[in-house]
Amino acid sequence: MNKSPNGIAEVAGVVQRLAVLLAAGVPPAPAWSYVAEASASHIPRAVSQSVVDATGIPDAIVVCAAQSAAAEKAAWHGVAAAWSVATDAGAPLASCLRQFAASLRDLAQVQRDIDVSLSGPASTARMVMVLPVVGLLCGMALGFDTITTLFTTPIGIGCLVVGTALMAAARAWNRALVAGAQPHEITPGLECELTAIAVSGGGAIDAAIATVAVAMERFGVTGGGGVASVLDLSRRAGVPAAELLRSAADEARRDARAAAQVRAESLAVRLMLPLGLCILPAFMVLGVLPLLVTVISSTVVSL
Repeated sequence: MNKSPNGIAEVAGVVQRLAVLLAAGVPPAPAWSYVAEASASHIPRAVSQSVVDATGIPDAIVVCAAQSAAAEKAAWHGVAAAWSVATDAGAPLASCLRQFAASLRDLAQVQRDIDVSLSGPASTARMVMVLPVVGLLCGMALGFDTITTLFTTPIGIGCLVVGTALMAAARAWNRALVAGAQPHEITPGLECELTAIAVSGGGAIDAAIATVAVAMERFGVTGGGGVASVLDLSRRAGVPAAELLRSAADEARRDARAAAQVRAESLAVRLMLPLGLCILPAFMVLGVLPLLVTVISSTVVSL
């Protein structure tokens, strides 16, 4: 079961507290120190100890998050990219961090929903996986040597091979279904959000686009698309681009959240397929069939 939701939620909490402190006028380096005192994550503490001024914060975030889980690492890289763009463009960072924290909280909740969807079928699967052993023990308690049948007879060995293969297939199938239900993008709408930050600094549009492209490549973050159409609308309508870009980023986050929630809600149903097609047949092959073979063999011998 994926344990990353707690990590993502912790990143969201750190980012939210940073946004509040920055909006209140606290300088960046001291803000990280204050956040580190109240955070269970080691990242803020490591960042606060490794930076001297705001310009070194993005690289420090990347270095300190290098050993984190994949989803948590992607979230920290998004923070680093936002910080880098705001620093280069001379733009306020607090509002972007607030939006980014809200997006991360939504993703953490979706992953909690996935864990809840998985808990029922997973518990059932664990119970059914024990049943073959129970069947073998019950057979032995009744005086039938089912273990010998399972490991020494051709039929028993065939049951062992088929049952083991079914259990392995069920395990792999479950993992694939859970992986497919995970949020595919940790930072949806990030390019629009970063571009909004860049243009808020008062620079030229082309320079803002170039700054964002460099930051996204440098920190390996995704969440692109839609910037060109938004900027075109801004030019044709004669309205500031920043609000349009933030609106597009919000829409991308809503779409990603809705898609992830749909996958999470359907996961519980789809997890019944390996249970019914692999685990239950494995129980029959490993627990019931060897017992029947042993009973029939014993009956034939006694006759």
